[in-house]
Amino acid sequence: MTDFDTIAPRLAEQRIELPSWAFGNSGTRFKVFSQPGVPRDPFEKISDAAQVHRHTGLAPTVALHIPWDRVDSYADLAKHAEDNGVGLGTINSNTFQDDDYKLGSVTHRDDRIRQKAIDHHFACIDVMHETGSRDLKIWLADGTNYPGQDDLRGRQDRLADSLAKIYERIGPAQRLVLEYKFFEPAFYHMDVPDWGTSYAQVAALGERAMVCLDTGHHAPGTNIEFIVMQLLRLGRLGSFDFNSRFYADDDLIVGAADPFQLFRILVEVVRGGGYGDDGDVAFMLDQCHNIEDKIPGQIRSVLNVQEMTARALLVDADALAGAQAEGDVLAANGILMDAFYRDVRPALAEWRASRGLPEDPMRAYAESGYGARIAADRVGGAQAGWGA
Repeated sequence: MTDFDTIAPRLAEQRIELPSWAFGNSGTRFKVFSQPGVPRDPFEKISDAAQVHRHTGLAPTVALHIPWDRVDSYADLAKHAEDNGVGLGTINSNTFQDDDYKLGSVTHRDDRIRQKAIDHHFACIDVMHETGSRDLKIWLADGTNYPGQDDLRGRQDRLADSLAKIYERIGPAQRLVLEYKFFEPAFYHMDVPDWGTSYAQVAALGERAMVCLDTGHHAPGTNIEFIVMQLLRLGRLGSFDFNSRFYADDDLIVGAADPFQLFRILVEVVRGGGYGDDGDVAFMLDQCHNIEDKIPGQIRSVLNVQEMTARALLVDADALAGAQAEGDVLAANGILMDAFYRDVRPALAEWRASRGLPEDPMRAYAESGYGARIAADRVGGAQAGWGA
């Protein structure tokens, strides 16, 4: 059995990017619940995100969403992030909140609307140049609700043409990352519904085009760890968005619904060379906290990922390979389950203390008084968020 001290140095390699939008008001299609102290601008979002890193040491960068996080000076925003001990990360585009995009954005039949969507991505790339961001992440709401509504192949052709124009614009050290989702907001078909479609589109673009996997964007029963393995095997897993769901894209705290699935996914991440210094995958939370407090929700999330990562690293790879080679089904499964059932929390608390971090980040944040301070200070102005 692998000893915790053996894997402890590797824990320092973990980096989980936070989404700026997780700190704003969010909800369901029925209701958005506001909370006191919610950020009113991107600078306050960065300040809140920095609290997660300050208490866990796991979240050194913050992803931005354009136009939600548009500011007059990205240099000032980057300096603010640096002053708070974090940096700016992935730039996410938004082509799903404009009336022009009702029937599609980069797949739209109208050349004017399609060019408008492409130009938005050009503007996002300009932001990347200012912030030093590596990745442009694209999630598209494009699709249809009814059979016959539009020509499916024609939409794929227009998608390929639009992505090619965007890809041509990114810099030599930048990447285009294409996310997929099997349904919603379109219900008959999504233009990028699965990893195969995303892979086919990015493979045609070039080596700096990658796939983004979001754990909430699959049909029930999908073997997500298999997809992780396959994309790592193909060298196309560019980014990975953590969240959890019971039914659809619930955007719940990662590990809340199925901790064992999170463990299985991370086993494949480690096995496939996607973890830490071994890989080049951008790991990010992509979840919105509807009823729980924003900052503690993010702290709990990154800690859940850390716990399952530690367990994945504790898998006795040699013993597992031996049992697999011998065809010993029960032994192989038992080796995996032994790692999953290891209680790593006390060891992780000691590990954090050895690095000058709170042994219990959740308690330390609660006792810091930060939540009460921002609730008192952030009075007036418009809270960040959007009506989902």
